[in-house]
Amino acid sequence: MVRTHVSITDEQAALIENSPLFFVASADPELQSGPDGTGPVNISPRGGVPLHILDRNRVVFLDYSGSGNETARHSSAGGPMTIMVCSFEEGNAAIVRLYGNARVMPLENSPIADLLLRNATADLKLPTRQIVEVDVEKTTTACGFGVPVMSFVRDRMLADRGLKYKGS
Repeated sequence: MVRTHVSITDEQAALIENSPLFFVASADPELQSGPDGTGPVNISPRGGVPLHILDRNRVVFLDYSGSGNETARHSSAGGPMTIMVCSFEEGNAAIVRLYGNARVMPLENSPIADLLLRNATADLKLPTRQIVEVDVEKTTTACGFGVPVMSFVRDRMLADRGLKYKGS
């Protein structure tokens, strides 16, 4: 059963702070494809960067270059954002979703840039692109029964960047 909250709870915060991975979904508010043919909805995994809780209705993360920039395009257009964090631990299934809107700002304009850079994964070796700050309007927690039990091995390194599935 899904439980809805007006802000991040203590239990949700514990999962968020200990998760090596979260997912970001954003949408173009007009549901239009991007100029380069990208879709109106984008979902991206974010590993190697922590999701920082600034307060119970605000989170922030460091965004790296290396893929499209749909999160920024959708946020600038006023589109919604959902962040999903899952527990992959045995016996502790859960899914937390944070719903809201985001602002994207250059790293040099952020008052917490030093904190974000201190906690960045050194092995990633990708240039930082920007900071994404999300105003959380509501949260939900679901049972997470469909999430598999998995173990975290390590963050990816630059050498792990795959080309196999990108075609020629």
